[in-house]
Amino acid sequence: MSSRPRTTAQPSAATPTVRRAAPGRGMAVVASLLVIVGSFLPWVHTALGNVSGINGPGLWTAYAAFAGLAGAMMPWRRVGAVHLGVFAAVALVLPAWQVVHVLGLVGVGGWLPGTGLVLVACGGVLAATAALRSWRGL
Repeated sequence: MSSRPRTTAQPSAATPTVRRAAPGRGMAVVASLLVIVGSFLPWVHTALGNVSGINGPGLWTAYAAFAGLAGAMMPWRRVGAVHLGVFAAVALVLPAWQVVHVLGLVGVGGWLPGTGLVLVACGGVLAATAALRSWRGL
């Protein structure tokens, strides 16, 4: 038997604590970047030309993407999750509304959904997933 006293490994005051990033934070940043880029790209392709998203609802999705980016950087997990939830709602509802609107105007012929519309919708799905992960703390 040794005569040395037993010591437990206690972190000292000089040891920095490493905080784990909030769940879904990286996913939210990627979703925000997808929506920002997609807001400026064409949302509708027609025979007469392309319709840019920023001339219509893409402006609102770009605003919401910046709010989602702010939500991803917040130190409060639940408040950030609410920001991401609002961002996800905007990024999902506006592209769906755009498709329904164009279908009501011209039907199914003569147009195709553009790259920007698809990117914004995918960013909305990613933002909704990030909001749920952040809210639940997964």
